[in-house]
Amino acid sequence: MTEDRTQRAAEAWRSLIDLESLARWMDGQSLGQGPIAEVRSLSGGTQNSMVTFMRDGRQYVLRRPPPHPRSNSDETMRREMRVLGALRDTDVPHARLIAASPDTVVIGCSFYLMEPVQGFNATVGLPPLHAGDADVRHRMGLSLIDGLIRLAGVDYRAAGLEGFGKTEGFLERQVARWNAQLAGYRDCTGWPGAIAIPGVEQVGSWLQEHRPSQFTPGIMHGDYHLANVMFRNDGPELAAIVDWELATIGDPLLDFGLVLTTWPRPDDPTSMKIEPWSGFPDTRELIAHYAAHSDRDLSALAWYEVLACFKLGILLEGTYARACAGHADPQVGRRFHARTCALFERAVALVGG
Repeated sequence: MTEDRTQRAAEAWRSLIDLESLARWMDGQSLGQGPIAEVRSLSGGTQNSMVTFMRDGRQYVLRRPPPHPRSNSDETMRREMRVLGALRDTDVPHARLIAASPDTVVIGCSFYLMEPVQGFNATVGLPPLHAGDADVRHRMGLSLIDGLIRLAGVDYRAAGLEGFGKTEGFLERQVARWNAQLAGYRDCTGWPGAIAIPGVEQVGSWLQEHRPSQFTPGIMHGDYHLANVMFRNDGPELAAIVDWELATIGDPLLDFGLVLTTWPRPDDPTSMKIEPWSGFPDTRELIAHYAAHSDRDLSALAWYEVLACFKLGILLEGTYARACAGHADPQVGRRFHARTCALFERAVALVGG
């Protein structure tokens, strides 16, 4: 039984790509010759799918929308292609873009090819070097902040990302945008609705009333936290920031608010876990490191943390809604819903509710 499941998982890619069509497209891109071999699905993420393979002695990673795509999945792929291309000549750690297909004619959806990343996801497990040295783990936490500062420091106009996001009224749009996202889940049969999430209206009202009056635009990852970076195998530095599907031009402090919101907390059973955790900096150290290496104004940081709870909670609830409708793993959906509730409870506490 276990062997059968392993075999099915190894061949899950068969429903995701047409190898013959992909090979013909790669021929046209001058990306090697001959057959595509050693194909396997990669784990990680719930929103998109990745497959790795070899061709002509070179390894590739293909990223495409999930088997049950959303209405904007292809456009999301196109945005990822654009931001990865823009980061090519920067010091932001990322997987290098090799080639992209914005249209859907090759494998039935937009997709792109990128270089594989030599590194590890800390939320999956720490290798011996990192697990055995608290100082290395401490520097891992600071490296996460360094990656965020580098990204926020990129001149997005010079990188070709003018128009990648609407900066005018960016903060003013946030609550309405995520409330609309939440309302869109009503189409998912079986979803109980926003009534099952504590404090949605209260948190939204507080955000509207306490919104900062201005900000300095920059590149936002949109989902920046420990699970969306890979660390180098030989040290504490970042190997790559991954999962760029929510990237835009906006207020980078929202990314920092998300780091603080998602930072593992021993007293929260729904938060991400990393073992061993000792040695990692606490949130006060993260804030101090950011303040020391960035000139951004952190006086309204609590607002960004509350907004991060609001946004992430609503995004996670989407997986639960799709699970209710039979389009996502039910166990994952229930876990994400529990996390949504915990995030809103945290937000209510932060606003003094």
